[in-house]
Amino acid sequence: MDFNCLSIIIFLPVAGAIVIAMVPGLSARLIRYIAAVFTFIPLVLSLVLFCAFDRSAGMAGAVQFQEMAAWIEPINADYHIGVDGLSMPLVLLTALLGFLVVLISWKVELRVREYFAWLLLLETSILGVFCSLDLLLFFIFWEIEVIPMYFLISIWGAGRKEYSAIKYVIYTLFGSALMLAGILCIYFSTGSLDMIELSQSGLAMAQMVIPAAPMFFLLLAGFAVKLPVFPLHTWLPDAHTDAPTAVSVVLAGTLIKMGGYGMIRICLSIFPDSAQQYAPLLLALATINIVYGAAVTLRQTDLKRLIAYSSISHMGFVLLGIFALGELSLVGASLQMFSHGIITGLLFAVTGLVMHNTGERNIGKLGGLGKQMPAIAAIFTIGGIAAMGVPATSGFIAEISVFLGAFVSKAVDGLHIYTIISMLGILLAAAYMLLLIQRVFLGPVLKKYSGVKDADKLEFCYCAVFIIAIILVGVYPMVLTDVINSGIAPVAAFWGG
Repeated sequence: MDFNCLSIIIFLPVAGAIVIAMVPGLSARLIRYIAAVFTFIPLVLSLVLFCAFDRSAGMAGAVQFQEMAAWIEPINADYHIGVDGLSMPLVLLTALLGFLVVLISWKVELRVREYFAWLLLLETSILGVFCSLDLLLFFIFWEIEVIPMYFLISIWGAGRKEYSAIKYVIYTLFGSALMLAGILCIYFSTGSLDMIELSQSGLAMAQMVIPAAPMFFLLLAGFAVKLPVFPLHTWLPDAHTDAPTAVSVVLAGTLIKMGGYGMIRICLSIFPDSAQQYAPLLLALATINIVYGAAVTLRQTDLKRLIAYSSISHMGFVLLGIFALGELSLVGASLQMFSHGIITGLLFAVTGLVMHNTGERNIGKLGGLGKQMPAIAAIFTIGGIAAMGVPATSGFIAEISVFLGAFVSKAVDGLHIYTIISMLGILLAAAYMLLLIQRVFLGPVLKKYSGVKDADKLEFCYCAVFIIAIILVGVYPMVLTDVINSGIAPVAAFWGG
């Protein structure tokens, strides 16, 4: 077996979860430090791999840092992991958020041992999805995340937490069942579960036995639920609203990106003809996602629910970039997944501070907090302008790449119409975010919030990490685009990219 450090990155968090769960007598303070160590090391290792990643033109499409070992030989399933330009940024994002959510959870007091064990298991499952190169291994990691998400929402959430947790599980399992059916169809048609082999030759073999379109839609359904795509989106606002802050950060930051990643890695790479044939349908849904999501966001009165609906709109940009089928649009979609992860992660983290310090989440009952908590107000404003796509932030470079890429792509007819309508999402984003900032942080100071706490040193530090990442990608996007290009180029080549 060829060994790199990807396995350490994937499984170190779950090793920490086992230590936390099994070692008796651990204090809450020690549990927090164990969780921090077991998430910080994967972050450092992912940074090392990111810096060592070969960005040269000759490595376009090449999977790097591969590890492979025989696993279930009768069905040709292998333990096969690796990263390319598409997955490497998402692995880095997951490792970064995995460490930051431990810091965000530092003040959790309820059932601390269980909480951090589930949180670390969740990180391992998401990392496994982004690194898997075997369809069965991919599916197993995909399914594992349902378990920690259910317990994290139903135990440590608020409001209708049990309802939201069960709704999340039902939607996810529905999509997973269809995805498993698609994977089995691919296996019965080709005899292979190797994602690299299938992307190179699996389509031709698949078409000889089972039509490609049914397999394409079975897999797409599972990814569409996770992204989420209208009308399969209704689980997201409930899950976000009732989840604890750290879980909302993971959910928005990396978990829903599994849907966009799966579309590019599997649907586009293995079924390029089906992707092009049904692109108009998916582009129409992307436009609905963007405009409908943003319009509904304007109507929200709950802080967390507002940001949740904004995520539906922003994931529409990902869907638009993917099914525009152009190289630049696909790069933009990948960049949007990373950018949305750090921007919305910051917004949910700061929203959690506002809710914790004021004891209120109804926007109509807040106001004038900028004078009471200036640091939190400044941090939220930075996240807000990044979500609006203001230049010098990661949101701008991601969205402009999607729109320019969609506008110039020749792979799908009528793209100009979808692109122009989708631009309404930018205007609506500016409206709901500026209104939110004005209603919560500006205006007269309310007496009932006199003396509320501002961000402490720890909270300021983890928010600063988000801000640095947002500005770094916004000012110097090549730090990511050089890597992403190498993974996207072979996929875009199917349509002349």
